[in-house]
Amino acid sequence: MTEATALKDLDDAAFEARYASDRFTASVLSNRMRYIVQHMCTGLLNNAFSLILRDWYDFAATISGPPEQNYPMASVSNSLAMFLGTMSEAVRNTIEEYGPENLRPGDVIICNDPYRAGNHVNDICFIRPVFHNDRLVSFVNLRAHQLDMGGVVPAGFSGTKRNVYENGLVIAPMLLYRDNKPVKSSFNLIFDNARFCELLLPDIKTIYQNLLLGEQLILESIDRYGVDAYLGALRYATDTSAESMSRAIAEIPDGVYEAEEGIDCDGIDDSIEYRIKLKITKVGDRMELDFSGTSPQARTSINAGILDTKTAVGVALKFLIDSESPFTSGTYRPIDIVIPAGTFISATPPDGAVFLYWESTGPVLLAVFRALEKALGRRAVGGDYGSLNIHNANGVLPDGTPWVTTAQCGGEHGPWGATEAGDADSYSVMYQANNLDPATEAIESEVPAVVLRKEYAIDSAGAGTNRGGAAVLKDTLYLTEAEHWSSPLHVKKASGIGVYGGKSGALGATWVFDPDYYNVPQKKELIPTSDEVYEGSTPVAGMLDPKTKAVDPNGEYFYFARNPVWHTKPHAVFRYLTNGGGGWGSPLDREPERVCRDVRDEYVSIEGAYEHYGVVIKGDPHNDPENLQIDYEATERRRAELRAQQPAAN
Repeated sequence: MTEATALKDLDDAAFEARYASDRFTASVLSNRMRYIVQHMCTGLLNNAFSLILRDWYDFAATISGPPEQNYPMASVSNSLAMFLGTMSEAVRNTIEEYGPENLRPGDVIICNDPYRAGNHVNDICFIRPVFHNDRLVSFVNLRAHQLDMGGVVPAGFSGTKRNVYENGLVIAPMLLYRDNKPVKSSFNLIFDNARFCELLLPDIKTIYQNLLLGEQLILESIDRYGVDAYLGALRYATDTSAESMSRAIAEIPDGVYEAEEGIDCDGIDDSIEYRIKLKITKVGDRMELDFSGTSPQARTSINAGILDTKTAVGVALKFLIDSESPFTSGTYRPIDIVIPAGTFISATPPDGAVFLYWESTGPVLLAVFRALEKALGRRAVGGDYGSLNIHNANGVLPDGTPWVTTAQCGGEHGPWGATEAGDADSYSVMYQANNLDPATEAIESEVPAVVLRKEYAIDSAGAGTNRGGAAVLKDTLYLTEAEHWSSPLHVKKASGIGVYGGKSGALGATWVFDPDYYNVPQKKELIPTSDEVYEGSTPVAGMLDPKTKAVDPNGEYFYFARNPVWHTKPHAVFRYLTNGGGGWGSPLDREPERVCRDVRDEYVSIEGAYEHYGVVIKGDPHNDPENLQIDYEATERRRAELRAQQPAAN
């Protein structure tokens, strides 16, 4: 693609010379590739055994081109977005190290090294080379989270591991299948180091079958349209994404835009707050994102690798400016990313352990949102709840059977930020995730736990013309003794940043309720949500009043890893409260009728409507929600009062 000629302006002869097919065929093959990866994911989702795949959708599929094309990633699945930006380099780095000349039909190559391939050690990248008439023409790939890969923490989710040796098994590029037969030494290496292998084995077999499906569908496409057209479509798919991103960047005013974001601490102590410094330089249809000055790598496994940061940049820009075109490796062509090695978003081994990488790259995305807010104006997007608040627990059933729950019973789901288009969702996934929410019935069928409550917290959403999503409060009762790792890493400052005059969402927190203080089965009632109940709880993390233990932005910070492993007795309850989502636009411009509906639905209290929106509402939203009344005259006076208190615009 040249700067002078857009793809749509190529005449038929020029298009065919470039892509070895006509436009229709190139479009059909591009769409066919997206169908293939989605078909693979459907097969894995419907046949997976472990909860992290079956209930969470913690995997992604891609198609890449051959080495002579520099491994273009032409299609990605509609699944876990955190994998999408890492997969192109994961395939290239893995195959180049293994040696493309050593590949043959029937192979599957694997790698899980965070520094070679991105993400963390549980996320194995499975790569299947596709040959046509003995010619290597493509790769079909699945990255799928394995329930356990060894290390000091069952299932791995913890921000307290200090190096790669504690983190879990690292697999350099190696064969898993040769001539469509398992390589026993590779399987033994995994199963000699991992827990829950009775689940890993059928999952890996299912992954293998879906790689075969992807290969079959690619070869069917080549047989129908020809190998040259297929190879041309790989280029075409990435060229269209590159052109789309270039056009989107060109619409942003030239300039330099800066922002900071960060996370609270690492797993050693709370003496270091890790900060991201971002400078975006935009000229014409190109953009440079410079992370120089970002804090050095953390002392425990809250770090991210450089490829994870690349993903966060791509996802952020797709959200903000280029949401219509497909995500491919071409998305990054007009983008330069500058990151010094050895920061907490570009960690290096052995001490820069990478596991909770999304906790560090989530702020990367939010920093991009912050930096471009003024440049985008009305198109700015509010921040989300900021931390997955991953909960990882394990124990033993009365019959001696070990159990584990991970990413099911914490604060993994929460609100988004508002946009010009409307109010934000209150129960979704992090902007980088795109996973499923495990069903309560599925959790309780496999884990000795009862999900007591999932509800929205009143007055937690960022106020605005369009309201941010409300914070989610979740209570889980554990029926047996258990040990828990809890990782809320963004509770010191609001992550749900408000934009275009909107307000930021409220802060979240996490607590444990010991059964000696509040025994739900004995009382036969849920733990209240009023501030008074927290005084007898054990805080895990949050900005809390030191006496009442209730959320207080001006209170004391309670550090998540001051107790690295939380040991609980039967009937203990963990409570997670996420951060609230950011609002969009001035709250004083929100129609009083919309505020009244929010009061009726208990997103906003009567007091919150008066305080934040300047709307005076009379009635009883809890007992008589349909008969609330707006006092329009009092509302006009209150809004005039609030506008008079606002600082003058520059």
